[in-house]
Amino acid sequence: MLRHEFQPGRLVAGVFLTAVGVVYAGDATGAWQAPWFVAIPLVVGGLCLAGAAAAVNRAVRRRRSGRTAADGPGTEPAGP
Repeated sequence: MLRHEFQPGRLVAGVFLTAVGVVYAGDATGAWQAPWFVAIPLVVGGLCLAGAAAAVNRAVRRRRSGRTAADGPGTEPAGP
């Protein structure tokens, strides 16, 4: 299996959209009653958290890749 880049924003969005599906599946089977508008805060909140996670991930990766590209392989830090 090919390895891929981990994207936490997509993971968070997927978890919240799955939660909305579970809520409505429970409503459809009669396990509980869910009003029609319960999906709105779940989806909007999940997308906001996913955006924040993606922004943090991008900032960390950009900082980490900039540091390794500037140092380069085999370079030693300048000492006194």
